Amino acid sequence: MIKDTVFKSFDNTSALEAKLADNIARQLQDAVDSRGKASLVVSGGSTPLKLFDLLSQKSIDWAQVYITLADERWVGSHEKDSNERLVRGHLLQNRAASAKFSGLKNMFTTAEAGCDMTISALAHFPRPFDVVVLGMGTDGHTCSWFPCSEALDNALNTQALCAAVTPTTAPHERITLSKTAILNSRQIYLHLVGEAKLSVYHQALAHDDVSKMPIRAVLGQRKTPVDVFYSA
Repeated sequence: MIKDTVFKSFDNTSALEAKLADNIARQLQDAVDSRGKASLVVSGGSTPLKLFDLLSQKSIDWAQVYITLADERWVGSHEKDSNERLVRGHLLQNRAASAKFSGLKNMFTTAEAGCDMTISALAHFPRPFDVVVLGMGTDGHTCSWFPCSEALDNALNTQALCAAVTPTTAPHERITLSKTAILNSRQIYLHLVGEAKLSVYHQALAHDDVSKMPIRAVLGQRKTPVDVFYSA
């Protein structure tokens, strides 16, 4: 059994997003003030879009903030399944337009072939990452650590920054930050919306088999603080 992490429940998604945006903005600005730069890792999908909109309007020194993704489908940045497209359309706007963004997809045909170039592109990022915002699937995956994938073991155990993953239960080849990269951060937020996700979260806490629910690799460690932000 995994010991519960810091769990914060909100009455609605608007309250959650407002508080999380405030926290992230404060931590990024504190990083810029103390170290001159800050780094933010975000996840794709529909859940964080309103959060991105709110964060983009925060008055912080965005020109010194480096942003990348926790994972990406190996598709063009203008395609509908691209996480980069969502970040550019919702986060890299307003005051955050001056942030330094590096996507994970590059010109290589496959994620495996392009992995080294992606790692090189992220080499200049301030690390440890200051803030990482993760989501979670109903199968207990986070990033692109899918329990169905033969590449899961590599993603969880490699010392490299990124890993290529081909899930069998989801479309597209993926590139993902590794567990080593994600845990090399100062703060992780797990952003959950809906009762179905809450049920999965409790299932994850009930056992410790990471291969069945990879989110346990984040919830079961004590290296990096994890705050769970939840609303129904």
